[in-house]
Amino acid sequence: MAFRLSIVEDDAGVRASLVRLFNETPGFQCVSDYASAEKALERLPAEKPDVVLMDINLPGLDGIECVRQLKERAPSILVVMLTVYENTGQVFQALQAGATGYLLKRTPPKQLLAAVMDVLEGGAPMTSHIARKVVEAFRSPPAAKAADKIVELSARETEVLEMLARGFLIKEIGDQLGVGFGTVRTYVRRIYEKLHVQSRSQAIVKYLHGAGASPPFPSDPKK
Repeated sequence: MAFRLSIVEDDAGVRASLVRLFNETPGFQCVSDYASAEKALERLPAEKPDVVLMDINLPGLDGIECVRQLKERAPSILVVMLTVYENTGQVFQALQAGATGYLLKRTPPKQLLAAVMDVLEGGAPMTSHIARKVVEAFRSPPAAKAADKIVELSARETEVLEMLARGFLIKEIGDQLGVGFGTVRTYVRRIYEKLHVQSRSQAIVKYLHGAGASPPFPSDPKK
């Protein structure tokens, strides 16, 4: 079964190229594409694609606000931001809003496809500079509150979260624990629900701050 993907990009040429790339790649199906955040928000919650590639700089409602509203309506949808260049502030805001990672528009097609597969398998593509900012963000909330959230997790859920923080992909976690891919995804979904987060990066931030763990970044090879 093919992974279902949607594109939100106002540049018609870029959007058409992305649609063609994924529709011509076995294992993927581009189910929709939109030129605006407003139109995407109308339809994406019902379409429920596996992953959305979202331009940050959209006309009208921008990509950051779009991902925030989309994650509120359909938390299971994975969102990866597309940027022309790495604007640290914008990318970090997008991750805080619930994006799983980000990709530069100039990324070669083969690398883009590999990065999207990485996201679908539990990865979170981002540079070490952005990852460091994610870690630093966990240092400001009250530690006691964050720690309370960690206590709610079962021993196995905490183990899975620790491995996510260390950069393991879902398949790798399953191999380490001797369980299937679907079982690990179920653990991840429960972790998100219990921590009241919508992305891997947000869950890691709560884990790092609440558990007082040493940041795995920026040396994490699966950034």
